[in-house]
Amino acid sequence: MAIERRREGRPLPEENGSVPGAAAAPPGPPPGAGLGVGAEIQAVPPPPSSSSAACSPLLLDYDGSVLPFLGGLGGGYQRTLVLLTWVPALFIGFSKFSDSFLLDQPDFWCRQADGQQGDWNGSLVPPGHANRSSIFPPATALPGPGNASECDCHEWHYRIRAGLVQNVVSKWDLVCDSAWKVHIAKFSLLVGLIFGHLITGCIADWVGRRPVLLFSVIFILVFGLTVALSVNVTMFSTLRFFEGFCLAGIVLSLYALRIELCPPGHRFMITMVASFIEMAGQFLMPGLAALCRDWQVLQAVIICPFLLMLLYWVIFPESLRWLMATQQFEASKELIFQLTRKNRMNTESDIKGVVPELEKEIARRPKKVCIVKVVGTRNLWKNIVVLCVNSTAMGNDGVIGKYSQLPDSGMSDSVKDKFSTAFSIVGMFSSHAVGSLSVFFCAEITPTVIRGGGLGLVLASAGFGRLTAPIMELHNQKGYFLHHVIFACCTLICIICILLLPESKNQNLRSRICD
Repeated sequence: MAIERRREGRPLPEENGSVPGAAAAPPGPPPGAGLGVGAEIQAVPPPPSSSSAACSPLLLDYDGSVLPFLGGLGGGYQRTLVLLTWVPALFIGFSKFSDSFLLDQPDFWCRQADGQQGDWNGSLVPPGHANRSSIFPPATALPGPGNASECDCHEWHYRIRAGLVQNVVSKWDLVCDSAWKVHIAKFSLLVGLIFGHLITGCIADWVGRRPVLLFSVIFILVFGLTVALSVNVTMFSTLRFFEGFCLAGIVLSLYALRIELCPPGHRFMITMVASFIEMAGQFLMPGLAALCRDWQVLQAVIICPFLLMLLYWVIFPESLRWLMATQQFEASKELIFQLTRKNRMNTESDIKGVVPELEKEIARRPKKVCIVKVVGTRNLWKNIVVLCVNSTAMGNDGVIGKYSQLPDSGMSDSVKDKFSTAFSIVGMFSSHAVGSLSVFFCAEITPTVIRGGGLGLVLASAGFGRLTAPIMELHNQKGYFLHHVIFACCTLICIICILLLPESKNQNLRSRICD
C-alpha cells in the first residue's frame, strides 16, 4: 500500500533573520502502521511548557502598554530618574577631558648650574638653548647632531599653559628621550575606555544596568584616587587604564538607562541635554585647573564627585524595560508596584491589563541574550557595522585643522590661520554630531536584550578613531596630509552607508531580537 507523504512546512524567518521560537511538532507514524514485531515505538512528545511558548505581545510592547500605564515622563519619579542620569554627565566631562591638563606638554628649557636660566624675551639665555620652545615643538627631541647635548640637562624649567603649576610631564621630566611616555599615558585612558565599553556592555546585558553602574562607580573611586598617588609614570599609565575602563561602564550604563526610561518622543531631547552637560564639564575644566594648580589635586577633585553616585544604589532601580525584555516578570511586577506607589497612581488605570498579564507569565524563566546573537540576524548586524564604521571615521576630530602648516599655498599666514580655524570648527562640529548620532541611532535600533553590547561596539569604535590623535603626535605630525585623505575617503564611505540605515524617529524600542 502506497504511503502518502506530507511535506513539513517551515516558518519564514523574520526581517532580522531570527526564527520564531515555536518549534514544529515531529511527524507521527505513517497511517496504517501498527505496533507489530520490529516496529519502532515512538515516544509521545511532551506538551510545550509555558517557558518555551511565545511571550505575551502586550508585555513586549513596553512603549505602547507598560510605559503609558506608568504615566510616561509625566510621573514625578521618572523625571527624577532622568535628572539623576544627567548630573554625572558633568563629572564624565571632567574625566574625559583631563588628559589635556594632566598631560599637557609645556614649554621647557634647561636651568644652568649657576642659577641662570633662559628668558622668554631673549636675555640671559644659556648657550644652545635660545628660544628653544618657540622653534621646536614642546617635549620633543631636537633635530641634528647636537640632539644629545641639547637634552643633556640636570634640571628642567617648565612653563605650563594649562592653568597648572605642575603636571605629570613636569613632575617626572617627560621630555626629550622620555617624551614618548606622555603618549603612552594618553593611550592608556583611551584603551581603557575601548575595552571598558566592549566588556561592560556585554555584562550590562547579562546582569543588568544597575550593577554595572554601581560597581563601575566603586572602582573608579578606587583607581581614580590612586592615580593621584602615583609615584612614577608607569603606575600613572596603568591606573589610568583601569580608570578609563570604569569610566566606560558608567557612561554606557547611564546611556542605556536614560534611553530605556524615555518614551519615543523624548529620547533625543533627553540624550542631547546629557551631551550638553558633558560638554559644559569640558568648558569648566580650565577654571577648575586654575583653582587646583597641582595635577594631583585636580585629579582628586575630578574623581571625588563620583562619591555622590554611591547613593544610586538606594534610589536608582533596575531598568524595567530590560527586566521585561529578559522575562524577569517577578522583579518587573515588584518594580511596577513601586513606581505606581511613588507616582501616586491608581492601579485601576491599567486599562490594557498589564498586571494580570504579568501574573500569567510570572513562572517563566529569564531569557538573556549575548551580543554575539546579532551575527545570526539578517539586517541588524549590518546596521551595527555601519554605525561602527561611522563612529570610527568620525572619532578622529582631534586631528582636524592642520592645513595652516602647508607651505607655498599662496596665502599669508594670517589668512591660512583663519581658514584653518574656520574649517576646524566646522569639521569638529560635524564630526562630533555624526559620532553622537551614531551612538544614539544604535541605542534606538538595537533590541533591549543586547542594547548594552551594541552601544559598547559603537562607543569602542569611536575610541579607535580618537586613538589617531596620539598616534599622529607620536610621529611629530608627519604625514598628516595622508591622514586627512584617508579620513576624507572614510567619510565618503560613511555617507553612502548611512543610506542603508532605517529611520528610527518616534519608533518604539524593540525588546528582543525575535519579537
